[in-house]
Amino acid sequence: MTTSPIELPAPLILADHPALDLLNTQMMVDGQRRDLLTSDADAAQWLEQTGFGPADEMVVGDGHLLARLRTLRDCIEDLLAARRENRLADPAALNGFLLQAVPQLIWEEAGAPLLDRFRQAEATNQRLGRLAYNAAELLAEGDFNLVRKCESADCSLMFYDRTKSHKRRWCSMALCGNRHKVAEFRKRRQGGAS
Repeated sequence: MTTSPIELPAPLILADHPALDLLNTQMMVDGQRRDLLTSDADAAQWLEQTGFGPADEMVVGDGHLLARLRTLRDCIEDLLAARRENRLADPAALNGFLLQAVPQLIWEEAGAPLLDRFRQAEATNQRLGRLAYNAAELLAEGDFNLVRKCESADCSLMFYDRTKSHKRRWCSMALCGNRHKVAEFRKRRQGGAS
């Protein structure tokens, strides 16, 4: 008996921080942690959706973009776990991405020059450098009391709680928050019916 492959959802952009959204490209699907990025095209599309430039400007097809984005994700995941647990970690892999896109002063016409903080001839390196910089800022300057995992036991998604009260519990009210409310309602109804 052959089983049909599981249809994976598109990555969700709901973490309020691009580095956490990258971590969320791995999520629980049917009880197993799955990678939602399975091709260069997926990786380029994700970078576009999170504001890192048009997908059609990135080289896709040889698996290189996907491999590099996964490497960056793994490195961010390790550093984030270390930061949350207040332990030492080696940032060398993240620094490797940061070194690929360096600040340059651009002066192409009369008037004021432009500071291009992520100057790089190759679009993919520039985008991954910007994403690495976002992760580095989060690790160095983020309030880790506000970096949270969804409270649903069945969910692995992370988010940065930017709500005014800082009491966000769910990756999304439409997903896990609503499921929790429905489950609590059913418990109350069953408790009252006995």
